[in-house]
Amino acid sequence: MAKLSKEEVKHVAHLARLAITDEEAEKFADQLGKITDFAQTLNELDTTNVEPTSHVLPIVNVMREDVAQEGLNRDVMMLNVKEQVGGQVKVPPILED
Repeated sequence: MAKLSKEEVKHVAHLARLAITDEEAEKFADQLGKITDFAQTLNELDTTNVEPTSHVLPIVNVMREDVAQEGLNRDVMMLNVKEQVGGQVKVPPILED
């Protein structure tokens, strides 16, 4: 098992702008060592016939075409408005002075 030193863990924590204690550094050194060991086992896999990908599933653009459309009629919309001023909806203030 490749265990990281407390100094290495503290250095990484410093780079990540994290404040950790000596006890936490010791605990994280053990945990990070296990993670790096697992990552090392992945290097043993034979990937000679595997094409590089950024996603495991094929991704297609699901967005619709951006087509200009006629908007709603303002006069019809304003029929449901309680108060309006100059063609705009008047609402009560939410901030007090």
